Amino acid sequence: MERTLSIIKPDATAKNVIGQILSRFESAGLAIKGVRMMNMTSAQAKEFYAVHKERPFYGELCDYMTSGPVVVSVLEGTDAVALNRKLMGATNPKDADKGTIRADFGDSIGANAVHGSDSLENAKNEVKFFFPELD
Repeated sequence: MERTLSIIKPDATAKNVIGQILSRFESAGLAIKGVRMMNMTSAQAKEFYAVHKERPFYGELCDYMTSGPVVVSVLEGTDAVALNRKLMGATNPKDADKGTIRADFGDSIGANAVHGSDSLENAKNEVKFFFPELD
């Protein structure tokens, strides 16, 4: 069993599609082991996305992720990281397969509805960042 982190981003929370997105995870066999709605602080966003610090979109990403509430959750299941990535779809919603979360709810590369861990190692770090009590 693996665990991975999911973040429902401000664009999706503003659309009131939180339940629809969480339901997709459960329907695919992922168990929700932790979930909370929060307003990410600037300090949290900068630390969480520090891996992108040298990229030109870093500041914009941090500003966006603090622009409204997000829903962070820990998903658990067989091959959870890969399964969540498949459910999310391509980063650019225009390139995402029909029926994926980003194709159905994303607006752009930046406002693409969800974040998901991209590897098991990053998943462990990301879960610990938001849910240290589950470590």
